[in-house]
Amino acid sequence: MTLDDVADELYGLDPGEFVEARTARVAAARENKDRALATEIGKLRKPTVVGWLVNLLARELPDEVDALLALGEALRDAQRHLSGPDLRRLTTQRQQVVRALARKAGELAAERDRTVGEDALRDVGQTLHAALADAETADQVRRGRVVTAATYSGFGPAGLAVVRGKPAKKQPKSEPAPTPPADKPKKSQKRDLEAERAAAEAELADATSGADEARGALDDANTELAQARSTLTEIDHRIEELRAELDHAEQERQFTRNAEKAAAEAVHRGERELEAAERRVEAARHALDDLG
Repeated sequence: MTLDDVADELYGLDPGEFVEARTARVAAARENKDRALATEIGKLRKPTVVGWLVNLLARELPDEVDALLALGEALRDAQRHLSGPDLRRLTTQRQQVVRALARKAGELAAERDRTVGEDALRDVGQTLHAALADAETADQVRRGRVVTAATYSGFGPAGLAVVRGKPAKKQPKSEPAPTPPADKPKKSQKRDLEAERAAAEAELADATSGADEARGALDDANTELAQARSTLTEIDHRIEELRAELDHAEQERQFTRNAEKAAAEAVHRGERELEAAERRVEAARHALDDLG
């Protein structure tokens, strides 16, 4: 039993099962006289629901997660080469892939009889965005060992910055360069300006994509609301028509009941009159027979 084996097992569990399983693995390590391993296992932190969801994605959909992380490399390459069109295209693609994976995380949770809210799914998306920015976060996501949500601050000349409850990693310092010729600062300033412009274009594409999606969702919601109201109005009108038909039917029923009663009385009266007429006929026949 190694620490990697235990971590792979524990971070694949539902958060509610984590502590009990970790305690059991610590006890097992101590029984094997491996106090160092027991200590390291005890340091493993219980994942939040968001961490569990991201770990689910890494275990159930590793190819899709790898494809997303590869997209992060392409984004950083486009930024280094100041490719505005590539940045816009890749940024839009990043948004689409992250949203799709966040939705799939909710579906994977539902398959395990766990319902997660929209806030948790948004945090899953933010963590995946952060994995595109930071190698350490990307490694945690790829290995399915995410503990909690991470966020990212966006593209900029220095790249992405990731927040995991501590300051983002600083970029490594480069060796001091020799003093450039007089025209170098202007070129450097121009390059910095181009970098900032490319980064700003990427941010605009990112924000525009999000706004377009929100606008589309609002349009869909308004359409559904209008359809629901129209259907409700139709149903209300139909109910009024049915009530009018019911009132009319009740009136017809009462009229027919009165007619039935009158007809029944007429039948009884006719039966009595027929009996009286038949008795009269019989009496007249007897009288005629007596006369010979």
